[in-house]
Amino acid sequence: MINFIICEDEQELLREYKNQIDKFMMKYDTEYKCHTFTCYDKHWDYEIKKIKGFKIYLLDIKTDTGSGINAARKIREEYDDWVSMIIMISGYAEYKYEALGKRLMLVDFINKLDHSEKKLQDALLICIKNYDNKYNTLKYTYRNIAYNVEYRSIIKIEKEMDSKRCIIHTEEDDYPIQGTLNDVLKKLDKRFFKCNRAIAINIEQVQYYNLSKNVAVLKNGEEFNEISRSRKKEMFNRVRGVY
Repeated sequence: MINFIICEDEQELLREYKNQIDKFMMKYDTEYKCHTFTCYDKHWDYEIKKIKGFKIYLLDIKTDTGSGINAARKIREEYDDWVSMIIMISGYAEYKYEALGKRLMLVDFINKLDHSEKKLQDALLICIKNYDNKYNTLKYTYRNIAYNVEYRSIIKIEKEMDSKRCIIHTEEDDYPIQGTLNDVLKKLDKRFFKCNRAIAINIEQVQYYNLSKNVAVLKNGEEFNEISRSRKKEMFNRVRGVY
């Protein structure tokens, strides 16, 4: 799910941005939702905290009730959200260097008066590529049930004993999938590491790995010590980010 969060105090522009997003997303088979606001107030703070999933912000830099720059700073520093994508939109070109100089990791600063539709489409393309890289999903069907599991939520994949299926362990639940461990890994990307013949782990879920003890501590607190000796060095390098 992609959440587009738009804050714009001019209703006509608010509708226009939503229409541009709808037009852009017609090219993608991805679920999305637009959340619209006209000011940065307590309602804004309360609502954006509730929104889960990948977020793309379109922030008006200047409204009667606050600044888009301050809103972006709060998203990054107070909410510690450095994953969401932020596009700043303004009719005040003089704010561009201030906005870009704040180290808020903005996708772009778009001038409302300077080919804004084309520039917004280009910025949205950058955002969707980032979403594809971080939020890929494993789509499959098992026993007439369709599954859509985000890669990033997968902790590990385990071959079920005396069976022709595997179990995908995620942060929320466990899901069965037909095939061998190698079959499942072919559907995934390089973040998944085969620790032994029966288990693969999501390297992004590893908090740290102690090579001498051969123990990985996962972000959920679980200790994982089922890395085969022949794969210890590779596991160490993968956690370090060396491939």
